[in-house]
Amino acid sequence: MELKEKIEKFKIEIQAFTVTNSEELEGFRIKYLGSKNSIKELYAELKTVPNELKKEFGQLINGLKNQTEEKFNTLKETIQSSGSDSKKESIDLTRPAEETTLGSRHPLAVVKNEIIEIFKRIGFVVSEGPEIEDDWHNFSALNFPPEHPARDMQDTFFIEASEDGDRSKEIALRTHTSSVQVRVMENSKPPIRTISPGRVFRNEAISARAHCFFHQVEGLYIDTDVSFADLKQTLLYFAQEMFGEKADIRLRPSYFPFTEPSAEVDVSCTICNKKGCNVCKYTGWLEILGCGMVDPNVLEAANIDSKKYSGFAFGMGVERIAQLKYRVGDLRLYSENDIRFLDQFKSAH
Repeated sequence: MELKEKIEKFKIEIQAFTVTNSEELEGFRIKYLGSKNSIKELYAELKTVPNELKKEFGQLINGLKNQTEEKFNTLKETIQSSGSDSKKESIDLTRPAEETTLGSRHPLAVVKNEIIEIFKRIGFVVSEGPEIEDDWHNFSALNFPPEHPARDMQDTFFIEASEDGDRSKEIALRTHTSSVQVRVMENSKPPIRTISPGRVFRNEAISARAHCFFHQVEGLYIDTDVSFADLKQTLLYFAQEMFGEKADIRLRPSYFPFTEPSAEVDVSCTICNKKGCNVCKYTGWLEILGCGMVDPNVLEAANIDSKKYSGFAFGMGVERIAQLKYRVGDLRLYSENDIRFLDQFKSAH
């Protein structure tokens, strides 16, 4: 096809070209006015034209280019004035945004993190340890006598029980996170201020009030001149931060092998304000944790001078605190992965 015929063909195409939206207009621009447009190819063919005709053909191509630019501007004005831009039509600014589906934190994770944050504010650091423990860290270093019932198969999941009666060779799933505190005492020098959150295991029948695994947060503070008053004030601070500034605590004498003296701690019922209700069994109090002063034998087992240092320890079940906070009546709900139960905690931080 001769060059003059190509120019005439382009003129007809451009004159007949119509667009209905900005996307088609952009296609016109790229084809006829872009960096690699069809008209540029016509300029390249000028070298094949005799010299005496180059000026004539050059003017024809320039005229085609000007015609194309005018056509583009005309089409652009038509699109803008008619408001027929399909991109504009596809966006409805008055339409509500699509709802974003949010996940939810597990209630035990929410409560555990809250407990950790409360004790972090008064200088406690987080320590973690293995869930599979030896007898020394799980029992012996914590002053459990060889005949203690907790060592029996009825209470502990043993992985490797001793066949020759040597307790030190036994390996079991930890029954409390106090084993982490033993490791901290063995590898640190006082002052020690730590909390140990984690999962523990006990060989119990599963029911609404008990489970074979649950979660604990245990605390330990060792320094010179640590007193029972320090323990009580620490736990009062925790109770008021967790349950509200009106919360009160009381301590009842108890027994634990690794603390002496020992106590059970109750918090005032925030539902009835100590007046008595079915949640607190009409006593006005709810049990939340156990505590006491660290037994000197435990300090000595970790090579800490019990004549120079003293300390206190406490431990609480995360399920118990969550049960009081959210009024969950069945412990099995925490581990059954029922989406109807978990959805209730979408707004939990």
